[in-house]
Amino acid sequence: MRLVETKEALRAALREAWRDGRTIGFVPTMGYLHDGHLTLVDAARRENDLVVVSIFVNPLQFGPKEDFERYPRDVDRDLRLLADHHVDVVYHPSVADMYPSAPRVMLRSGAMAEVLCGRSRPGHFDGVLTVVAKLFHRVRPTRAYFGQKDAQQLALIQQMVRDLDFAVEIVPVPTVREADGLAMSSRNVYLSPEERAEAPVLFAALSWAEAEVAAGERRVGALVDGVRSRIAAKPSARIDYVELVRYPSLEPYAREAMLQPGDTALLAAAVYFGRARLIDNVLLTVEASGRAVG
Repeated sequence: MRLVETKEALRAALREAWRDGRTIGFVPTMGYLHDGHLTLVDAARRENDLVVVSIFVNPLQFGPKEDFERYPRDVDRDLRLLADHHVDVVYHPSVADMYPSAPRVMLRSGAMAEVLCGRSRPGHFDGVLTVVAKLFHRVRPTRAYFGQKDAQQLALIQQMVRDLDFAVEIVPVPTVREADGLAMSSRNVYLSPEERAEAPVLFAALSWAEAEVAAGERRVGALVDGVRSRIAAKPSARIDYVELVRYPSLEPYAREAMLQPGDTALLAAAVYFGRARLIDNVLLTVEASGRAVG
């Protein structure tokens, strides 16, 4: 495994693969890796000649009161894990390498970022799209791998690739969970033991709604309220949002709307447990016959 820390060293590491037309699987990360990240890496390893992983905590996607400085980091541990998973190249740039000067031109995420996490984190997805676009230009991957846990991010990146004609295939990978259903996240390390015991309610509440839709429930308001009430019953939970939107367009449903045959909807939530802001979601598909599948 080769560790590179500058765009020039990355270019040198990949020049032969580009020249020979080898396929490159790319997994962009902010480090502090867990099994969710490693599932993406393993998918890239199965499907490509070369695997590249980036580790970069991107300051552009953090707001002024968010956790950029204290975001968990352990690069040495990350490198050991990536070597065990047969990664070829790890790109670990500095902020100065990624942004030699303060960016004066950035991508705008538009209306798709005005719901869900974008409402409470203004500018976040502009920063995400800008850094992902730069990484795509630097790595030139054949395929790039993203987790479904970050469903809004995934939809925005897929839209960016379509709208701006990036020559990369975006590969979604299902959310990886702990045994009790909690979605794996680098921010889980912030949870106290009491908060960790209560955090699985997030997926349990979303799963309740999934079962309700399968049983015939179509009322958007009833589904959102049911999820909110189940999460709010936990003392350490503070709800940021629970929303139901069309997927992948991210267009919101009106509260009084009904799910319709043929709909694919994203039921998503963000909840604070102490200082940890956790997100999760389920995709709900109502077949043209009216039958629902999770």
